[in-house]
Amino acid sequence: MTAVSAPPIPMLARTRAGIATVRAALAGPVVLVPTMGALHDGHRSPLRLARSLAGPAGSVLVSIFVNPLQFGPNEDFDRYPRTLERDLAICAEEGARAVFAPSRRVMYPADPRVTVCPGKLGQALEGKSRPGFFDGVLTVVLKLFQLTQPDVAVFGEKDAQQLTLIRQMVTDLDLGVQIAAAPLHRDPDGLATSSRNAYLSAQERASALALSRALSAARTAGPAGVASVLAAARVVLTAAAAAAPPVKLDYLVLAEPEGLAEVGQRYSGPALLLVAAKVGTTRLIDNMEIMVGERR
Repeated sequence: MTAVSAPPIPMLARTRAGIATVRAALAGPVVLVPTMGALHDGHRSPLRLARSLAGPAGSVLVSIFVNPLQFGPNEDFDRYPRTLERDLAICAEEGARAVFAPSRRVMYPADPRVTVCPGKLGQALEGKSRPGFFDGVLTVVLKLFQLTQPDVAVFGEKDAQQLTLIRQMVTDLDLGVQIAAAPLHRDPDGLATSSRNAYLSAQERASALALSRALSAARTAGPAGVASVLAAARVVLTAAAAAAPPVKLDYLVLAEPEGLAEVGQRYSGPALLLVAAKVGTTRLIDNMEIMVGERR
């Protein structure tokens, strides 16, 4: 019986000098998957897409860094899960060649005085509820691009607004990095997979399933138009607001899929329905593509 060999352990860099040495040893194309760690099944989608994009000759590089700039003063930076040993094992299973896991001091030797402004879109949706969030996201992504020099970077479609803003930053600042999108992954019960799902109690998780149910109801209502799409979602979310524990809706927005501008009542065509809510102390986001109006 032939023994199955374990996947090779990725090279681990913790410092700027270390990532420079590792990056020089990586065969191209180099595909970066930026993460905050606490890897789960939802991360396997971008990791596998990265492996495919790198091809047999290229390299997948994963960054693991819990970025303090994108956490507000009352958010979960200190309790955000940090599971480096397990993360390295998942990276190995998915064929990553290297992992960059810097400390806060390595990434920010001093508090940055210059950050990336996300523009008007960065003040809407997540940016409206979490002021400064996208300044922090874009700043750390730009720094990671500078430190790792990837050919391609993969981001998940679950964070649709983040993906849109990163693509815009790459275009506006001539960064020369190709951005690829990995499909949103759902747990078997339908909840969008997230590291923050671990915060949910069994009762909170049951309530949180209303988000995916609302999106599915909206998609079914798609042919009837914008008003019907939003009404179908709100029926589910209104009932969830009265559940125990309640789902506290932050926003429900139907937007055009490229720039995420909110659509008007007469809009017809592909759209993205975005939702954010709190269940207990846990903030959750989700989205779903919807065809609005009859297909032409």
